[in-house]
Amino acid sequence: MAEWTIDDVAARFADASQTAHRLPPVRVQGYFNSWSMFACQIPDRYPDPDRLYRPMPPNPKAVELMLETMTWVQWLEVEQRHLVWMRADRYEWQQIGRRFACDRNTASRRWQKAIGIVVTKLNALPCEPHERMGQGK
Repeated sequence: MAEWTIDDVAARFADASQTAHRLPPVRVQGYFNSWSMFACQIPDRYPDPDRLYRPMPPNPKAVELMLETMTWVQWLEVEQRHLVWMRADRYEWQQIGRRFACDRNTASRRWQKAIGIVVTKLNALPCEPHERMGQGK
């Protein structure tokens, strides 16, 4: 039986963060804006070489794995949740240390402790990790 490791859990948090960033923006439904006709004409007249492109939305399986990963943070305290998500968003240790008013090494140790809590809880669950991840055999 394969068990979860710190690297597996950290990779899942990083994937969940990337999937969350690829989700389409939430917009209020039901409003009409007459300026959209004019806004579409402006790029034709003034092309912008530094146009911002959004990546393709994630597939449903990636969203499902993201939601499963997001339930894992319920096992952590609020500060640990922020720490885990900041690292999943690829913040540097110095930035994380500034946010939590500690040294980068201390932030790294706290992150390892938080990820260790998640690993312990996942390994205590009855089914195999690959079944939970949807990979099957």
